[in-house]
Amino acid sequence: MKSVRLRATLAATLVVAAALGVVALVLVATLRGSLQSSAEAEAARKLVQAGTTLTISGKATPLATTTVQDPDIQVATLAQTVPAEWAQPGDFAVARMDVPAASGAMVSLYARESLAGAESALSTLNSVLLPGVPLLLVVVAAMTWFSVGRALNPVAAIRTKVADITARDLHQRVPVPESGDEIAALANTVNGTLDRLETAVETHKRFVADAAHELRSPIATLRARLELAAPSELTQEALADVSRLQSLAGDLLLLARLDAGEPLKSKDLDLGQAAAEESLRITPRPDVHLRLDIEPDVVIQGARGHIDRLVTNLVDNAVRHAASAVEVRVGVEEDHAVLEVLDDGPGIPAHQREAVFDRFTRLDEARARDAGGAGLGLPIARDIAVLHGGTLAVVDGGFMARFPVNRRALAYVEGG
Repeated sequence: MKSVRLRATLAATLVVAAALGVVALVLVATLRGSLQSSAEAEAARKLVQAGTTLTISGKATPLATTTVQDPDIQVATLAQTVPAEWAQPGDFAVARMDVPAASGAMVSLYARESLAGAESALSTLNSVLLPGVPLLLVVVAAMTWFSVGRALNPVAAIRTKVADITARDLHQRVPVPESGDEIAALANTVNGTLDRLETAVETHKRFVADAAHELRSPIATLRARLELAAPSELTQEALADVSRLQSLAGDLLLLARLDAGEPLKSKDLDLGQAAAEESLRITPRPDVHLRLDIEPDVVIQGARGHIDRLVTNLVDNAVRHAASAVEVRVGVEEDHAVLEVLDDGPGIPAHQREAVFDRFTRLDEARARDAGGAGLGLPIARDIAVLHGGTLAVVDGGFMARFPVNRRALAYVEGG
């Protein structure tokens, strides 16, 4: 895709090139005509001077030059024409005048004026135009490129800033140039849009947080009453539904805190230890075997509660979808702490590997509601990974999270 700067430079250069071409052609044609006319006028002047001073004695003879000393003037009878050597195209401008001779007959006077000076002038002009026009086009292109670049610098700054703004830092604003032109108006419009967007997002976050918080108390009360009620199949089903409601309210509240960008209380954290402990807390299905492959002393900077939640969500998802085995791995690759949670289930299709991180997205719609989650576990896990400066992605067989490793702690462990 061509940039506006390049298109403007090409357009300006082509327009100037066309204009200069037309001007150069008109200039050369005008100069050539002017020099031709000047030469013809000079030849005519010589004829007038010769006609008034020349006295032809006796009968004029063909090309009777004996009485004419100027080599650029010839005398001929009316039946004769200009000498052939005078008529070479582009060499001379020739003028003719008929005058009476002493014998009473009419003779013709021919005068010529060399066009060598005109050709020399045209050659000089061409020697200036041929290198001058391309050089001028280069100057025009350079000045246009520079000028448009300066004009678009504020646009580039606005684009860069907008690209850096995410849902977590909507408080940022794009720079407004002091030019007072259309670009400044664009920056003000973008900032106004960001103001409205920030307000809408903050309102949404407060609503979700307030709703989740207010739901926790009545749900807890309902659960307590159901647990005190007489046991029955209906009561057990109601308790299962209440448990899902409690989990959903907790997820929404956690998402609200993550979206609010609350500062982390980070400290040195052994990722392998956290992964092992949280994995073992999850009770797998009877037909699913859980295996751990944990390297020791994989230290990162993080909040233990958040990392525990990330591990829990990933392992719980793997257990629900595994056919017979789930494996949790922790190691170090290229100065990054790596957590992998793999299962032997059907896997996630390549075209849906990003969709699973959208909130409330469930790919197993055919699965009974009580066998799956609400579609918030994986989005929460990715948000936690990003909050810790890491990444979370779908890989063949499961999920991989990568975190910046604590180099100081790692160096201490390796050095003993």
